Amino acid sequence: MAKHETKTIEEVLDHASRYLNEKDIAFLSHVYEYAKKAHEGQVRKSGEEYIVHPVQVANILIDLEMDPATIASGFLHDVIEDTGITFEELKDEFGEEVASLVEGVTKLGKIKYKSKEEQQAENHRKMFIAMAKDIRVILIKLADRLHNMRTLTHLPEEKQRRIANETLEIFAPLAHRLGISTIKWELEDVALRYMHPQQYYRIVQLMKQKRQEREEYIDHVINEIHTQLKDVNITAEISGRPKHLYSIYRKMVLQQKDFNEIYDLLAVRVIVNSIKDCYAVLGIIHTCWKPMPGRFKDYIAMPKPNLYQSLHTTVIGPKGDPLEVQIRTEEMHEIAEYGIAAHWAYKEGKSNNNPEDMAKQLAWFREILEWQNETSDAEEFMESLKVDFFSDMVYVFTPNGDVIELPSGSVPLDFAYRIHTEVGNKTVGAKVNGKMEPLDYKLQTGDIVEMMTSKSSYGPSEDWLKITQTSQAKNKIKQFFKKAKRDDNVERGREMIEKELKSMDLSPKEILVDENIQVALEKFHFNHVDDLYAAVGYQGLTSQQVVNRLTEKLREKEKPTDLEDSIKEVQQEVENRKNRSSGSGVSVKGVDNLLIRLSRCCNPVPGDEIVGFITRGRGVSVHRADCPNISSEEESRLIDVEWENEIQSRKSYNVDLEISGFDRSGLLNEILHVVNETNTTITFVTGKSDKNKIATIHLTILIHNTDHLKRIVDRVKQIRDVFTVQRIIH
Repeated sequence: MAKHETKTIEEVLDHASRYLNEKDIAFLSHVYEYAKKAHEGQVRKSGEEYIVHPVQVANILIDLEMDPATIASGFLHDVIEDTGITFEELKDEFGEEVASLVEGVTKLGKIKYKSKEEQQAENHRKMFIAMAKDIRVILIKLADRLHNMRTLTHLPEEKQRRIANETLEIFAPLAHRLGISTIKWELEDVALRYMHPQQYYRIVQLMKQKRQEREEYIDHVINEIHTQLKDVNITAEISGRPKHLYSIYRKMVLQQKDFNEIYDLLAVRVIVNSIKDCYAVLGIIHTCWKPMPGRFKDYIAMPKPNLYQSLHTTVIGPKGDPLEVQIRTEEMHEIAEYGIAAHWAYKEGKSNNNPEDMAKQLAWFREILEWQNETSDAEEFMESLKVDFFSDMVYVFTPNGDVIELPSGSVPLDFAYRIHTEVGNKTVGAKVNGKMEPLDYKLQTGDIVEMMTSKSSYGPSEDWLKITQTSQAKNKIKQFFKKAKRDDNVERGREMIEKELKSMDLSPKEILVDENIQVALEKFHFNHVDDLYAAVGYQGLTSQQVVNRLTEKLREKEKPTDLEDSIKEVQQEVENRKNRSSGSGVSVKGVDNLLIRLSRCCNPVPGDEIVGFITRGRGVSVHRADCPNISSEEESRLIDVEWENEIQSRKSYNVDLEISGFDRSGLLNEILHVVNETNTTITFVTGKSDKNKIATIHLTILIHNTDHLKRIVDRVKQIRDVFTVQRIIH
């Protein structure tokens, strides 16, 4: 991973002067002074002045040759969130364009949410909506995330992993969708370092060991290509293409390959002047070395949706090793490196904006805006986005030869709804490659799909919701049922809610009153109760979600408000019990005669910091102090508790562990053997493996205290191919 020096403001402005005029530089200098004053007195976790961060973000945007408004927004991107400066003040000082860009990047930090997950999902949703209105918002956000990843070492380990995971799930795929490979690769490599440090440093070491041998080989290949091209008068820039660590890791995991088996570690890139020269170079390469079957891809004739163009071929090189060659023009290379940023690049007298290309690349943003209007749940919105836009993709053809991009696992119905809503609703069958296939057929890249429709079709079947993979198709199907069967949905939804209430021993007549209904309507953004019932009827909401809102005020009334009353209530329930700890190994400070139980959600053990929580009818529930299930509870119901020292050595406690690693043969047996060697009882074990060959193993073990637990975790971490071992809170 490359080291990046911290740039001073003088160096950044000098860097910008390569393509900006004096007026622009003066403007950016003024913006910097404004941001510096706004952040005065603030410091980062590293101890350096906070203004250092916006300066580096602006420098990354200058690397992309962005316009002055975008760079200015890089300097200012945190002022609304982290200082007292408002949107209106920014607008008055720098204009609406800059203020809107900054506001689009600003997180929703001042609104209270039930959970960090909900807050993060809402932040992401806001960012995507702002991005759909002005793509420069995400370019600023990507620059912000890139610098944060470069300085992640100053944060606690848990936060490093959370941010790295979010980067792999959201920001690196975004950079890929926008074609900005120069940012995508760095985000992925740095995230790998914090997500799977053992694998990261292992690959780094292996790369170092073979570096000289690879460089000598690549130099030989480059000289040979130069000689061949000189004979036909083709001018080219030829270089070795470094393989990125994350792509090596992915191939080792997905294809179960050893480092030495990954042949495209060896690669060269040839940049020429014209498309004609691209194909001429391809012919020369294939004349020099034998091409490998099935390894040629023509992304010039058929560009990727992010506008990437290049010729890819893999040949058997001079020493019999596979060698990957990429061939492209200078313009194609610029788009490959900077993607959509290349279209926004600020160059006087030159505009890279091709309206047709931009429309193609930004088409999926319009769908984001559609989804925003169709769902009120931020977490559902983000999950839909991950499935439809950030998963592996397949590329299929219409009968006219148009390319349609769909998530891996999509079926003909997903294809139909991507073409047009009415094509989906009127579908009666599908032909794939000229042959009739069932509607749940899994589409493959290269398939030619033709949908069979009928005007007399009655519309979608409810089973289609189970068959389709994309959120777009599911939403369109739900909309159909919503419109076509409103009365039925209202009645069905009402029945489902009443049934849910009765299962909780609650009277529907007492709960379904105006006061409670209004709470639910406000939460789910409906104007009328029938809209709420209909949403449950067509599966837009679950009856459980609605009932939780309907009973919100009832649950509030049932909560004890006074600590002394709560304790007396619990003591009354167990007044005949003589053992104050009930064998839990925990006592309540200053209070006797209480029923105490260890919470199953976090399974506290001796050595953990703990806190007691007064419950209704079940005594005192003991949680770990960091358990998220008590973080939002009323302070009046919390009580001091402590471990009883004499119990610790005699009693065993349940602990749940989650272990992740590479799914190789014998991994589970090795883990069980190591745990057994520590004389630890295993009470439960389960495991699964995903499509990336990542194994996830859950163990429930009996331990005496945190020292005992640490010994086990340390032993398991030493097992080959184990990535992480963590304690689970349910």
